[in-house]
Amino acid sequence: MPPQSPAPGGETTAADPAAPEVLVTVRGGTLRGRREDGLTVLRGVRYATAARFCPAVPEPAWPGVRDAVEHGGVSPQPQARPGSAGGRPEIGVQSEDCLNLTIVTPAADGAQRPVIVWLHGGSYRSGAGSWDRYRTDRLAREGDVVVVSVNSRLGALGYLAAPGVSPGNLGLLDQIEALRWVRDNAADLGGDPGNVTLVGQSSGAHSIACLLGVARARPLFRRVVLQSPPLGLGLGGAADTGRLGERFLARLGGDPLAASLEQVLAAQQAAERDVSGRGFTPAYGPVAGADPLPDAAGWLAACRAGAQDLEVVLGTTRREMAYFLAGGPISRRVPLVGRVVENGVIGMVTWTAFTRPTRRFARLLAGAGARVFAYGIDGPPSASPYRAGHCSDLPWLFGDEAAWAQTPMLTGQTWQDVTEHGSGLRSAWLSFAADGAAALTAQGWTPYAGRRTTVRRFGPRRRDAP
Repeated sequence: MPPQSPAPGGETTAADPAAPEVLVTVRGGTLRGRREDGLTVLRGVRYATAARFCPAVPEPAWPGVRDAVEHGGVSPQPQARPGSAGGRPEIGVQSEDCLNLTIVTPAADGAQRPVIVWLHGGSYRSGAGSWDRYRTDRLAREGDVVVVSVNSRLGALGYLAAPGVSPGNLGLLDQIEALRWVRDNAADLGGDPGNVTLVGQSSGAHSIACLLGVARARPLFRRVVLQSPPLGLGLGGAADTGRLGERFLARLGGDPLAASLEQVLAAQQAAERDVSGRGFTPAYGPVAGADPLPDAAGWLAACRAGAQDLEVVLGTTRREMAYFLAGGPISRRVPLVGRVVENGVIGMVTWTAFTRPTRRFARLLAGAGARVFAYGIDGPPSASPYRAGHCSDLPWLFGDEAAWAQTPMLTGQTWQDVTEHGSGLRSAWLSFAADGAAALTAQGWTPYAGRRTTVRRFGPRRRDAP
């Protein structure tokens, strides 16, 4: 593997150096973390290693004590686009040595707490579970749960499919290795390895849907929560992914194993531009028929086969596409008429790319025997054109005020508003992780059974928006 180099984008907030250290022994050895505000926090915990464009191998045991007080590397990625509804988050030190976990637990005391594994979004090309905006302290404390956040390979390094170079789906294989690590070590962290709930948003939710069709992944978790899964994307096909791989290699113009990270990212972005305009599809993502995924028909069959003992919560926001389209050129140039047209497009594409395929997936799983519950995110009222858009539920669950400061999609809301609007969502997710379908039924949720099912709503709905 070529030497690693940090890339611009700023650092994540460092651990509090005044917090007392704590030693946690897991299967591979002893980790040195910190005790912060009543929680044990382990950062940069390596679960596997991988050479460039090769499948990951489990992290071997180590002698002595390994530090786990600072975040590990994040997968190399481009900066967020200027003016993004989500703002410009910290990135951290970018490195191919990025297969690491952030673990927050009330105590590594041998208790059998529920375990939540968080898979972040970012269109398979950006993001990190270690970002401060995804801090899980609030969930761990409110629910007395162990929360594990995953970093894995993204973009071309994680999903390039090019014969003789990369098989594709390496990022999914990374996630499976992370889940195996959680299974093997949850008990040492104060968690129950038999009670693992996967929670993912956007491409993180999409990857969970992919894993539902991977037979060897299914024993590694009990329940899933899919937040805003872009299931209208489906799985990548051989023709499109092959073309993207060809463009990547042409743009790189050299040995892909020897190229620097800067060269890889430049070629990745150039290849994305080359294949742009081919529909609402991320350039890099899971590929049907490449390990660990079967072909598209086989994936659906595997999803049905593994649904019998599965419990699922899934849903979308009311205006998913507002995150990408709100405040665009039409509404800026012709404020009144343009805003009406823009809202119509937002509603139509939200239904096509997110809501309809998510409900179809709910019907498929429910019909195969899974216990499925559906929800929707409304509001909250704000001055932001991004209200109820993609990612609007994330600050309800994760992070703190400082991490989400200056985020355009939160314009007009105080942090108290965010915390209060998210209380119901956090309570639902935490009770589901602890006790599954029975907990939601007790709260009045109705199991999903098709179009007549009552979808649980969160947040006040505005009358002036679709």
